[in-house]
Amino acid sequence: MARTIALVEDDPNLLDVLRFNLVREGYEVVVAHDGEEALAVARSSRPDLMILDIMLPKLSGLEVCRILRNEMSMPILMLTARIDEIDKVVGLEMGADDYVTKPFGLRELLARVKAMLRRSDYVQVDSTAAVDGGSAGIVVGDLIIEPERHVVTRGGEELNLSPKEYDLLVYLAQNRRRTFSRDHLLDKVWGYDYGGDTRTVDVHVRWLRQKIEVDASRPSLIRTVRGVGYKLES
Repeated sequence: MARTIALVEDDPNLLDVLRFNLVREGYEVVVAHDGEEALAVARSSRPDLMILDIMLPKLSGLEVCRILRNEMSMPILMLTARIDEIDKVVGLEMGADDYVTKPFGLRELLARVKAMLRRSDYVQVDSTAAVDGGSAGIVVGDLIIEPERHVVTRGGEELNLSPKEYDLLVYLAQNRRRTFSRDHLLDKVWGYDYGGDTRTVDVHVRWLRQKIEVDASRPSLIRTVRGVGYKLES
């Protein structure tokens, strides 16, 4: 079955080029031209991945990303015409999984799309392996990770994690008490062909801590190992 991609871009020429090439690659493509339409398209089609321009009419791509992260867990690839690093960090903090800076090559964009979909499939399959009780879930403190349902709960309440937050948590949980460098986590969670840098890991760790820690300013689950990286305590 063809994967569905939501393409959100207000430049009609770029939208037509991207849609043509995505369809040629075998994807089903649904399109939106502004932020409000993007929300409606995502909610109605439940796409496997969204390509989302930051600069949009009505609602910005950042706001669209923030809203959708509270509703669904599809990977989001952001397009930005600005090269300011703060825009990329804000996009990641809003829940984006990757970004491409305009102008970009079509081969690069298509490679990113394939990598994100492949990585999403891999993590979902890999996380169903039997770890600490198998299908019963992975227990870390007061967290319960249920790989078969792709759900994380704390005290019976489901947590709203982005795909990369979930992937990062699962990887650390499956390798608890082991310390990993930021480069290692980029390779294993984002994939070897990810175009970002190690600050991406720091952003997602900070975001994840705000959701799973009792006190994010004094984390007891995800620990920073100075000069090395991060580890998850049991």
